[in-house]
Amino acid sequence: MKAEQRIAPRKLLDPIHIESLTSLDQFSLLARRGRIVDASTTGFLLHVDRQDFVPKFLRENLNADCILNERIKLSISEMNLELDGKIARTSYIGDGVFEIAVDFSETAPTYWRECLLDLLPDQGEFESLDLPKH
Repeated sequence: MKAEQRIAPRKLLDPIHIESLTSLDQFSLLARRGRIVDASTTGFLLHVDRQDFVPKFLRENLNADCILNERIKLSISEMNLELDGKIARTSYIGDGVFEIAVDFSETAPTYWRECLLDLLPDQGEFESLDLPKH
């Protein structure tokens, strides 16, 4: 079996919180929330906690392959942005967390995807800022 070759380099991110992972094919909410943990110009990687899945069959299983190839949309509230794409891969990575790889929609222009990648915070970027503690 040939090793997977990436089309575009990945950018590790400070987790970006998402809301309402929604299936456009089934018109149903798949997960209440999750985190984008890395991204590239071709897609992004989500971590979703098992208890955040809405359908009972997803919460009760260690396999989420039933949502492969689903067209989805999600919201990043901090950026007032909605993203859409297609679920390319799922896996259970342990401790109640699923990894979901999403490919951007074919309708998302390359330039837009490159700009989005530039705007997303690099891993550790928020830690390096001297923000006041609340």
